[in-house]
Amino acid sequence: MTDLLFRKDAYQQDCIATIVAHHDRAIALDQTVFYATSGGQTGDKGVLVLEDGSEVPVTITVKDRESGVPLHVIADDHDLPPVGSKVRAVLDWETRHRHMRFHTCLHVLCSIVDGGVTGGNIARHKARLDFDMEDSPDKDALTEKLNALLARNADVYDGEISIAELKANPELVRTMSVQPPMDGETVRTVTIEGIDFQPCGGTHVRNTSEIGRVRVSKIEKKGRQNRRINIVFDEEQ
Repeated sequence: MTDLLFRKDAYQQDCIATIVAHHDRAIALDQTVFYATSGGQTGDKGVLVLEDGSEVPVTITVKDRESGVPLHVIADDHDLPPVGSKVRAVLDWETRHRHMRFHTCLHVLCSIVDGGVTGGNIARHKARLDFDMEDSPDKDALTEKLNALLARNADVYDGEISIAELKANPELVRTMSVQPPMDGETVRTVTIEGIDFQPCGGTHVRNTSEIGRVRVSKIEKKGRQNRRINIVFDEEQ
């Protein structure tokens, strides 16, 4: 299995790794800092720097459907380096950090909206959560409340609980259709001090001060009891 370095330190931007397998146009590494698409968070992109200094672009990282191993998808106009060769895997850090800011912000949003989460997506320029609720909240009031919580400069940190504890407290899982990663005896948790606590396998910032101001850009009706709340960074129109 691939050692998922981002679970230990989401701020690690590169690592030395060995290519262990090819999967069509993708590469599996023995360890990686690249997050693979899951839980609504878009997979990372970046480059693999070869031993001769040349670079191979990674367009996105996804999970192998059977094993769950992260697969680094290589741009079509580049050859795949051979299995067994050493590479330096380097993130597109600006994009990854935006994903981290959005993901943490969505946890805060989840803490102030009364409704189960039916879906979500985190991309570079926007993020959204879908909620099981009949009425749409006021967009401006929600923006104000969200920014007030972010301005607390709350610390964000990881923890863990046992799978048995999670099963005994199913209300901790806010998502109605997606379960947190359960690939061992424990489940990773994310705490936003004084604001939110829930199981999550994504990447997050260390403090809400890193997120900056945000804006609820749109609230959409996606069914009788489904409301989609879209978030953007306030500096972007």
